[in-house]
Amino acid sequence: MSLLRVCAFAKCLNGRSLFQRCAAGVSFVGCCQLCASIRNTAVRRISGELKGTVLHSPEKLSMFTYFKYYFYFYLPVLEARIQQLQSDVVLDVQHANVQFVKAPSSGRGVSSGRDPKSKSVDKTDIPKSGQTVAKGASKSQSSRWMEKLSQEKKNKLKKQQHLQHDIQKNVKEKPIAQSKGSKGGAMLPAKNTVSSQTQTELTEVEELEQRRGQQLGHCASSSSSKCLQQDGKPPAGGDILHSIHSYLEACVFVGNLERAHSFLLSQHRVRSRRKHLNTNVYNIMMRVWAKKGTLNQIGSLFILLEEAGLKPNLGSYCAALERMGRNPNCSPRVISRCLNQMEEDGMSIDDLFSRCVFRQDERDMVLMAVRIVEPDYQPSLNLNATQCSPPLVQDFYTQRADHHYPKLDFTQEELQERFQRQLSMEQACTITIDSVEAAKPVTENMVKMRELLAEQHAQWKKILLQALKESKMILANSSIKDYRLNLYPYLCLLEDREYVDIMMQSVANMPLSGESLKVLASDLGNRVYTKYCVQQKLRNQVVEKLSSMYNEFTKLLAKDTEEYTVIPREQWWELEKEHSSGPTLQGGETSWPYIVTLDLGTYLVDMMVKNLKINSDILNPSYERKLIPILYHMYTFRNTRQVGFIKPHPILNQMQQEAMETRLTFDSYVMPMLCPPLPWTSVKFGAYLLTPTKLMRTVDGATQHDVLLEKCQNLQAVMDSINLLGNCAWKINKPLLDIIISIFNDRGSEKLDIPPPLSEGPKIPQFSPHDPTYTASEKAHMKREVINAKKKCSEMHSLRMDALYKLSIANHMRDEIFWFPHNMDFRGRTYPCPPYFNHLGSDVTRAILVFAEGKPLGPKGLDWLKIHLVNLTGLKKKNSLQGRLEYANTIVEDILDSADNPLNGKKWWMNADEPWQALACCMEIANAVRSPDPTQFISHFPVHQDGSCNGLQHYAALGRDVIGATSVNLVPCDVPQDVYSGVAQQVEEFRAKDANDGLKIAQVLNGFISRKVVKQTVMTVVYGVTRYGGRLQIEKRLKEIDEFPKEYVWEASHYLVRQVFSALKEMFTGTREIQDWLTESARLISKSGHTVEWVTPLGLPVIQPYHRTRNQVLKSTMQLINLQINYDSKERPDTVKQKNAFPPNFIHSLDSTHMMLTALHCYSAGLTFVSVHDCFWTHALTVDTMNKICREQFVALHSQPILKDLSNFLLQKYCPSSSNNKKYQEYRRLFLLLAKVPQTGQFVCSILAP
Repeated sequence: MSLLRVCAFAKCLNGRSLFQRCAAGVSFVGCCQLCASIRNTAVRRISGELKGTVLHSPEKLSMFTYFKYYFYFYLPVLEARIQQLQSDVVLDVQHANVQFVKAPSSGRGVSSGRDPKSKSVDKTDIPKSGQTVAKGASKSQSSRWMEKLSQEKKNKLKKQQHLQHDIQKNVKEKPIAQSKGSKGGAMLPAKNTVSSQTQTELTEVEELEQRRGQQLGHCASSSSSKCLQQDGKPPAGGDILHSIHSYLEACVFVGNLERAHSFLLSQHRVRSRRKHLNTNVYNIMMRVWAKKGTLNQIGSLFILLEEAGLKPNLGSYCAALERMGRNPNCSPRVISRCLNQMEEDGMSIDDLFSRCVFRQDERDMVLMAVRIVEPDYQPSLNLNATQCSPPLVQDFYTQRADHHYPKLDFTQEELQERFQRQLSMEQACTITIDSVEAAKPVTENMVKMRELLAEQHAQWKKILLQALKESKMILANSSIKDYRLNLYPYLCLLEDREYVDIMMQSVANMPLSGESLKVLASDLGNRVYTKYCVQQKLRNQVVEKLSSMYNEFTKLLAKDTEEYTVIPREQWWELEKEHSSGPTLQGGETSWPYIVTLDLGTYLVDMMVKNLKINSDILNPSYERKLIPILYHMYTFRNTRQVGFIKPHPILNQMQQEAMETRLTFDSYVMPMLCPPLPWTSVKFGAYLLTPTKLMRTVDGATQHDVLLEKCQNLQAVMDSINLLGNCAWKINKPLLDIIISIFNDRGSEKLDIPPPLSEGPKIPQFSPHDPTYTASEKAHMKREVINAKKKCSEMHSLRMDALYKLSIANHMRDEIFWFPHNMDFRGRTYPCPPYFNHLGSDVTRAILVFAEGKPLGPKGLDWLKIHLVNLTGLKKKNSLQGRLEYANTIVEDILDSADNPLNGKKWWMNADEPWQALACCMEIANAVRSPDPTQFISHFPVHQDGSCNGLQHYAALGRDVIGATSVNLVPCDVPQDVYSGVAQQVEEFRAKDANDGLKIAQVLNGFISRKVVKQTVMTVVYGVTRYGGRLQIEKRLKEIDEFPKEYVWEASHYLVRQVFSALKEMFTGTREIQDWLTESARLISKSGHTVEWVTPLGLPVIQPYHRTRNQVLKSTMQLINLQINYDSKERPDTVKQKNAFPPNFIHSLDSTHMMLTALHCYSAGLTFVSVHDCFWTHALTVDTMNKICREQFVALHSQPILKDLSNFLLQKYCPSSSNNKKYQEYRRLFLLLAKVPQTGQFVCSILAP
């Protein structure tokens, strides 16, 4: 018997449902009344107090007798089900008191023999027949069932009291005297006695806790404490909440307010769905009614908020005040009550204007409402009030007397004109450029194929447009009251033709071998989202305000304006204060969850697969004509997993290859920027003008990094360093680009890393597997040949297209000055945002990039160019800088010949490790030496200074390891040390000893141990490579040696990897200890259920996003897509990944910190500076200055107690002193490990090698 049945029975008796009567607030007469009173509160919600007043009528007595017995017998079931059934009803009825009708005198009363598991029912008044129960009845009589229930509850309470008494007695009897070393009894082992060893350990724990308590006073004021308790975990149900939020925003954006309102109510009315909502979801509709509705509509949403158990936030009050500001007849008393309520909730008016995100004229309307009651009010915007610089950069921000910030070689008017060009490109979201293959002669077949493709494209666009309209009509007819999410609002965000253009762009860029459905769908969904964000900013009137602010921002950068003493971020903050009216520039767009992006993309892919077709005889009229799809949905295996795959038809591939289209279409963010990027001022605002970009790049769907960053208050130094990297202007080395394009359009060159066309690839063998002339072994061999040939062709096509994109972008920018906006990964390593063409690319890409600003070489610039050239060749690595310079002077003839006749001369440059950069350097040297005065020659060429095994440098400095520091050039030496050669020499000594002892494999390896064999393993061991991975690296190097006997490769690689690790352990004694400490710390932290977090010396919070994999199935229109999610913070950490990744990630974070410090101080010295991780670039004139700054900042970084600060942070994060951890043994082990920082050596990090 359920509550719904009871209500239905009552409805039969009187013709009106229970909830209709509840809504009307009327008493029941002649039926069972389960809800008799309604609280008429400010929120107008039903309390659900079930009074049970019953009036009997003689004609219905027999029916009530039946109902009474039925209801009475099923009472336990009813009670147990009340909470569950509440979620099934439309109104929120709460269970309170239920009253019962006593059985007639016939003696047929029945009591349930079940033990009720719900709350006890209060004693009720039993009315006599024909009487009503008065509200203030004097005394209640319990039924037999109620008496039994009450008695059982009393017995249960007594048992609980006895149990608690026994527990307390046992605790008092324990030998407390032996546990004085422990902080509290909750951490004691469950033993009657404590051994002397445990007593000693407990005493040690107590001492360490006391010592840590003293240190935390200092730590609390350090940068680490700023982000200490921010665990970076998003709220429970974050994915569902995120989807609901984005769905409502989409409905509102397209103007479908009825769907949005109905959907919100459908989520609110059911408790199981309501729990996923938060205040910001209700604020979406408040924002709508603030512009188009009435104050009563906003008030109803406040009622819903209270029903949901939520409190209004700043956004809620902002919407209410906006509505009041738009109403000229709004009473000041109403506004005052709103402001008073806001202050009671702990929010001030200043918070409204400093923390709320405004769109269009919302801010002005709110301010108008506030000024009705406070006419003289002026908003206070302290954007940098919370700035607290870490100790490493306090002097940088406070002592600026000697700072000389560089200017760009542009006038203010030129920069403003460049801004408008960039803005136009981003508004279009795409850009079409000429392909470098357009220079090839056009054949008759190419013309034919281009005409065919153009005709098919026009036809496909019409088909897709019609299919999209029909699918939208079907989705639109779905009930708007449906509580489930659908894709209809997302398909209305853009014009239909824009969706079609996005789909056609994917067809044109489809790889020959096809693409994974997940990748293709994600790409389509992201393109829609990018256009949506741009449209949002246009509608919110962001562009007008952005243009005005950027025009003033150019005063800081232009050469024809006064000098400023602020850096870009600070200047932008000042401009935000001055232009406070209007929309907020940052945080206005709504992000989409990965699952929504993927679902939308899959829907579009399905539309393409079903509708895009072509005649089968289009290339060969002899074939039978029929329509065939140009895209196929199939399944393939990736490792052991079956994945969906979209493969183009061979006819489409042939047409696109033979047409050799002369135009390429890219997303706007793929291109370098035509104006200086926006400075990063928050985690969501910076870089591009309109294109959405995040400060920290993460895996799609991961949110813990964003949560952590938004709570951190001291990211100024990190953002400033990234801004300075993006402020470097670039241009194209046109003479070199022309040479590369000529080789690319000829036949390519694998030696010079120019991918050849497919015409140079292997021919795919043609054979029939049913041909009886072939034997089984021959057929198997032919199948392998076909597979290998197809794989080779696929790889060649991928490499060719990658080179085509890079060269075409470079050729498009050949006469432009451009910039690369930057962001970072979760460790702080910086990257340019444009994915294809940037200075982090290959040798080819780096060679065609030079600084836009030129500087004279000066007295030592030409020498640095020559040294840089020798470094690019890979020769003379063991020589000093002077030795390399002398070698360069001996090959001047080869250098000049390479510059003058790169393709027809001696071709000396082709044998360099980095041939294209070497050729570019040869050309720069030739131009310099032939100039009238080389010291005055204006050079745009970037000179690189690379680290000497940078990871080992950080480990040696952390461990104060003298021998290790010497091996990686941290100690001044006459000749630069080569750690790889040192390890190879050490391994050779081990091998010689083992060979003398008669070890066969050591004898076989005689003469084969070289720097090249061990280099990769030595370089990657500090980044977490295991013995297994190191063995594979060495095995690959041994296979490259033709003379080495192949039958010994496996055994030799096993032997060598052991010797390499042993040599490193001897040479870097402190490195292995620190690495082991980091690894074991991460293992114990993750086993305790936490992810590993730390804070860099510059205040950047880092969290490792490695969790156990959770499988989530997306039921798309095409197939079930299995998403393996390993970043869900609600899952337990992946212990193996956490412990293996912590040492390399920690070193990477230190490496990025050093780079950022160097960038800041180079900027303050007026230098041009960019980096490729641990490789720093600047002009030849300023190499010495940059080297000096680099060494100074390395010393400053490692003068900090890095390991001690890390230990304190981890202790405070994972071992709070007030912990009542039940797993005491795990807590104790973790505490002792984290507190025991590895011992360091005697190396003093104060003077570094030049």
